[in-house]
Amino acid sequence: MPDVRLASPQGKWILLTTVLGSSMALLDSTVVNVALPRIGRDLDAELAALQWTVNAYMLTLAGLILLGGSLGDRYGRRKVFVVGVVWFAAASLLCGLAPNAGVLVAARALQGVGGALLTPGSLALIQASFHPDDRGRAVGLWSGFGGIGAAVGPFVGGWLVDGPGWRWVFLLNVPLALLCAPIAVRHVPESADGRADHGRFDVLGAVLGALALALVTYALIEARSGSLVVVVTALAGVAAGVAFVAVEKRRPDPMMPLGIFASRQFTAVNLVTLCVYAAFGGFFFLAALQLQVVVGWSALQAGTALLPTTALMLLFSARSGALADRIGPRIPLTVGPLLCAAGMLLMLRVGPGASYPADVLPALLVLGTGMVTLVAPLTATVLGSVDASRAGLASGINNAAARAAGLIAVAALPLVAGMGEEAYRSPGAFDDAFGRAMTVCAGVLVVGSAVAFATVRSLPPGCRRPECRTHGAVMAPPLEGERTRGRLS
Repeated sequence: MPDVRLASPQGKWILLTTVLGSSMALLDSTVVNVALPRIGRDLDAELAALQWTVNAYMLTLAGLILLGGSLGDRYGRRKVFVVGVVWFAAASLLCGLAPNAGVLVAARALQGVGGALLTPGSLALIQASFHPDDRGRAVGLWSGFGGIGAAVGPFVGGWLVDGPGWRWVFLLNVPLALLCAPIAVRHVPESADGRADHGRFDVLGAVLGALALALVTYALIEARSGSLVVVVTALAGVAAGVAFVAVEKRRPDPMMPLGIFASRQFTAVNLVTLCVYAAFGGFFFLAALQLQVVVGWSALQAGTALLPTTALMLLFSARSGALADRIGPRIPLTVGPLLCAAGMLLMLRVGPGASYPADVLPALLVLGTGMVTLVAPLTATVLGSVDASRAGLASGINNAAARAAGLIAVAALPLVAGMGEEAYRSPGAFDDAFGRAMTVCAGVLVVGSAVAFATVRSLPPGCRRPECRTHGAVMAPPLEGERTRGRLS
């Protein structure tokens, strides 16, 4: 049984290590969007390259995050966490030194691999190290401090872009890793799950899942060309997705056991997740561009402008979860997406000469209120809709689904909105496409609300409740449970 107390020196070192590690990944999930216009200008990149700068990271992270947890269980959580931190830092260094867009995209994909190793590992280290009496408080501090890191990410990113340059958005990870990795080696106890020694890793499932996402993403981003290659790629992506389902159905130890979807509530809440996080992914990708390209703000102003959404999450997510415990998840999961849709429609007022107090802030406050309303109940419903022994797996699948939804949205939304390759260099063209994109995002959120209203029911008494009560990340729901891992045991 883990016996480290939170108040002990070792407990504080463990908490610091895990916060540093998870903050690296959280920062990169929010800060890069602010840097995109400057990256595009400096590297003379088209819009597709900017989409890939975001999506290459999300692709490998979403595709491998379940497998990353499994590697930690088998080979040692501290070992895999440290490998992830070092890997992430090395890839970040490559991003910061990238001479062109192609190298940057490849380095971002490598960053996602590191993120898939360290993201589940940071929570697993807390759960494997702290005494049960202290674990809940440690998880709360970890998620709270991590949320603060996510909140300051756009601000720090904007400051770096306007100051020393966008490359420092990535280079900042190197000193964080140099601090984090030695502390982990010295102060964090090693742990592993003996049950993870049985069975094989579902490498084929992970490869097919990531390949399906990659091919579909490529087809969506390059669809403007209308070439035969795009059609073939799209069909290959669908085929890879079908093969993924077939492999997961037949394997004795699958990465994503399809039987877990026998729970109608679990399936329904994941459909809601796909709608909600697709809209969020599209919004945060385009909003930072809109504020800089169309409104004319600096990167620092644009990054600071987006802070209210994360701040509201940090301040009120725990209270939202408590309210959902009393009234059930159906109302919050119905009302929350509608509020987010209203916030995105209010963004239609954000154009040339927009005022922050009159135009931008009201939209972000409504959007943030909707996010607060839905995120905590969504996590609770995911955990409560499956057996307690599968809670960690369910959370991992839900987290991966959210990231995949954001990935597809960033690929598809510019296409659906009629955004050309040079649109981000033309304020007028981008503003028109942004308006259409926000309308599409609002529509997707309305669909998510309708799905929640029609399918989500009250949770059974005594079901598993979230440990991450405070949550500040806006691109994916929090990971939960002892076993966010790549196979079911």
